[in-house]
Amino acid sequence: MSERMRVPVVAGFAQRVTEADGPKGSPKEEGRELRSRVPRASHDSLVLAQGRPDAVQAVVESNRGRVPGLTPIRVGRMAATPFAFLRGAAGLMAHDLVGTPVTGVGAQICGDAHAANFGLYGDARGRLVIDLNDFDETVVGPWEWDVKRLAASLVLAGREAGADEDTCRAGAFHAVGAYRRTMRLLAKLPAMDAWNAIADEELVSHADAKDLLGTLERVEEKARQNTSARFAAKATEECGDGGRRFVDASPVLRRVPDAEAAAVAGALEEYLSTLSHDRLPLLGRYAIHDVAFRVVGTGSVGTRSYVVLLLDHRGEPLVLQVKEARASALVPYLQAAGFRPPPAEHEGRRVVQGQKRMQVVSDILLGWTTVEGLPFQVRQFRNRKGSVDPAALAADQIDDYGRMTGALLARAHAHSADPRLIAGYCGKSEELDEAVAAFAVAYADRTEADHADLTAAVRDGRIEAELGV
Repeated sequence: MSERMRVPVVAGFAQRVTEADGPKGSPKEEGRELRSRVPRASHDSLVLAQGRPDAVQAVVESNRGRVPGLTPIRVGRMAATPFAFLRGAAGLMAHDLVGTPVTGVGAQICGDAHAANFGLYGDARGRLVIDLNDFDETVVGPWEWDVKRLAASLVLAGREAGADEDTCRAGAFHAVGAYRRTMRLLAKLPAMDAWNAIADEELVSHADAKDLLGTLERVEEKARQNTSARFAAKATEECGDGGRRFVDASPVLRRVPDAEAAAVAGALEEYLSTLSHDRLPLLGRYAIHDVAFRVVGTGSVGTRSYVVLLLDHRGEPLVLQVKEARASALVPYLQAAGFRPPPAEHEGRRVVQGQKRMQVVSDILLGWTTVEGLPFQVRQFRNRKGSVDPAALAADQIDDYGRMTGALLARAHAHSADPRLIAGYCGKSEELDEAVAAFAVAYADRTEADHADLTAAVRDGRIEAELGV
């Protein structure tokens, strides 16, 4: 083939936002050259911008547009611990990350890659896979932001678990090291091999996370039981016509008026158009029986989220979650970091496409729709999902968990960013690991101060919170 024909099949998905002067070398060389502009040691910095909102302002602002009656539950959950506060404060951390160094290398990022957003779920054949599993904030942005959020969350989770400070810092350090080493491994592989690298059965060995084996086996055993059928058995009751319907379990699950249920059920027609056509015969074997409103996790509390009960000809259930998709909390801060993402055509589509770009295997029923003018994502509910609670790990497991999640994050980023470019920047030394670990400790301290401000506001009655829900 002539030299002029050696062009990419598809234009690069995520390119550097700031172009280097002069001719470009290989991606690895480009990555190395970035070190002169953004030294790896500089990633230890945390400089909070003037005018930074305090914790209460940030929470109130992030509650805008949510269901008002549910925001006290969200505040109560964020007030539980500093780690819980971080989980609900992706936007505040993005505000703070604007002032930190970025290489300008873009990737499809999770946007909320804290340590509790990794877990198990079932693939199309019922086998369990482990990966990132929450993509509400996903967007094209700086890969460093995901790495720093993961590292800071590990420090906070370790502190909550009662680990000493050296152990907490080690969790962050090893997460970054695993990210760096995994990216270097992927950079050396043929493109197709790199795309599918680090099968789940190899993950523990690759990440040197053998102390986690027992914990992962227990989580896997529980995940296999976490199905639509099990949820439906607990959350529904038989009707006189032989069908089933949801049972109120306030405040987490409640039945909705007929008009609201009809709007959700009707929106599934649009959802079907977002699926691959080979999925339609499967869903055609189910009928919709009921719709209920169900409160979701810490960061998403207050968003509109429904569960839809479908039954097949034998009465076996399939439950779909129809969850509101709000604009990513990171969007207001990306331009200041040098990224200019185009406006999302549909926020549910943004979440679904971002998830598919990052995961090795995604839910076969993942799609999106619109309910009464608002965007939603649709997915299977309780699809054999299971997760490790990082704040409940033993001290000797925190560094293993850091290595495992760091490796998973690198694998996810390498689907959209060239691993050679990031690996060239990260290099062989532990310079980046040390710097981000230092940042993680500083940001964990900042988060503890924010959490203290929020809990003081709750005690003083300046913000309403419903605790223990």
